[in-house]
Amino acid sequence: MNSNRRTAIILGVLLISGIVFGILNSIPTLEKADYLTELSVIKTQVMVAVFFQSAMAIVYVCIAVLFYPIIKKHSESLAIGYFGFRIIGSTFLFAGIFSLHLLLMLSQSFVSSDQLNPTNFQTTGELLRTGRDMMNHIGMILPWSIGGLILYFSLFKSKIVPGWLSIWGFVGAVLTLIVTLMLMLNFTKIVTPTYFIMNTPTALFEISFAIYLIAKGFNPTVINSTEKRDLL
Repeated sequence: MNSNRRTAIILGVLLISGIVFGILNSIPTLEKADYLTELSVIKTQVMVAVFFQSAMAIVYVCIAVLFYPIIKKHSESLAIGYFGFRIIGSTFLFAGIFSLHLLLMLSQSFVSSDQLNPTNFQTTGELLRTGRDMMNHIGMILPWSIGGLILYFSLFKSKIVPGWLSIWGFVGAVLTLIVTLMLMLNFTKIVTPTYFIMNTPTALFEISFAIYLIAKGFNPTVINSTEKRDLL
């Protein structure tokens, strides 16, 4: 197995891992009205979410690192732009981990207090919860989607994967970018049909892209011609 085939398989596995870790780091309790009371009860679940969000952030950094040299073969400036936006997105994922820790600490303090004046706890809790949502769904996704546009444009130009796959990824990234901007401008919410529907093409693409990379890999003809050109 050559290095390009191995890289494609690793990228496919990482893409699937990122999706799985993203599902496992969710905490439905945070959507409940009594989340301040409930979080301390499900401390183990919160720490599991912290672990998987950390794993997801690391996976996303690895994906950016592996795609960088592939894009660089065709355009160094696009590769730098892609890498920069993707690392910014991953950084917000790491930042979201701390908000979970703070929410858990706040919950434990809230439960152990006399709760005669819960307003301060509730205000702080809402700020932390909203901050986590903004980091995960705006701070992370906005630069990640811009990086995706650069990636899929580069893949389309290089033809190392089928054109239809690159176009699907590009369209999905555009829709995700639009709905993220709508969320940032308060035109929609996270738990809404609009948000779900506009993110669905990207989710389906990433699964399909991962499967394609594992099963087929990059176009060997294009890869070989590029490597030969670099040697000249």
